[in-house]
Amino acid sequence: MQHPGPTPGPLALHHVDVFSDRALAGNGLAVVLSDGPLADEVMLGIAQELRQFETVFLFEVGVDRAVARIFTPEEELGFAGHPVLGAAAVLHARTGPEVDQQRWTIEVGGRPLVVTTAGRAVGVVEVEMDQGPAALSSPLPREVALPFAAALGVGPDQLRADLPSQVVSTGLPYLLLPVTPEGLADSHVAVEDLPAMLGRIGADFAYVLDPDEPEGRTWDNRGVTEDVATGSAAGPVAAYLVSHGVRSSTEPFQVHQGRFVGRPSRIDVRHGADGTVFVGGSVAPFSSGTIEVAGS
Repeated sequence: MQHPGPTPGPLALHHVDVFSDRALAGNGLAVVLSDGPLADEVMLGIAQELRQFETVFLFEVGVDRAVARIFTPEEELGFAGHPVLGAAAVLHARTGPEVDQQRWTIEVGGRPLVVTTAGRAVGVVEVEMDQGPAALSSPLPREVALPFAAALGVGPDQLRADLPSQVVSTGLPYLLLPVTPEGLADSHVAVEDLPAMLGRIGADFAYVLDPDEPEGRTWDNRGVTEDVATGSAAGPVAAYLVSHGVRSSTEPFQVHQGRFVGRPSRIDVRHGADGTVFVGGSVAPFSSGTIEVAGS
């Protein structure tokens, strides 16, 4: 944890839309670059002021690497997908958008993540992150899964019987709950104690999934905000669908999300022969500027 100290003077701010090839679609992200350390409360305050689902702060930026810390308006996250991808796209654009391909190492919580970037037309950057192999927990018995379905507004007849509910992680553990299309449309956080429920099975978040599309939905655990596109869940989804024979390990595919909040997003995923999961997509620039933060 970084200790409070002098706050560097104007911070570079970039707003990008991840998992979209055009602005005003996909998942918005604030990327903040700092020449020096920032106090935790300063970063949290900035994230609360910007009100994006997540804000990523970049430090120690080098020619092919950076250290990142990721904040929601409520807390710091140890890992998240679209902030890492959006950060790499910003670094690519700063280096030179005309560059065909670059490879970045972005360290989050002490974990180095490799991201490749390639420039496209009108400032769009294609990005792909190596999330490593997924960890799949034992499938939940149906009688254990049903209370989670109810907690997410899914009826018993909307919970798929042919596929198990399962906790899967490539950095953040998600409970993947396979549902019918009707179950996906009806889903929402219906209880106040969801974090405690998830904690009992080793999950941090829940992801409701229509496996056939595939298309998913997830929220902050209070159910206040629905996420537009969740890179940290897309890797687990890819591993889950391949492990249960729904998708082939040799063919890339897309995970859809955000339709229910008017921000349709497409997340590219592929599953390597060695079990490594790759997650990527397009990142479009929206705006840039500076943040003025008083020194402390």
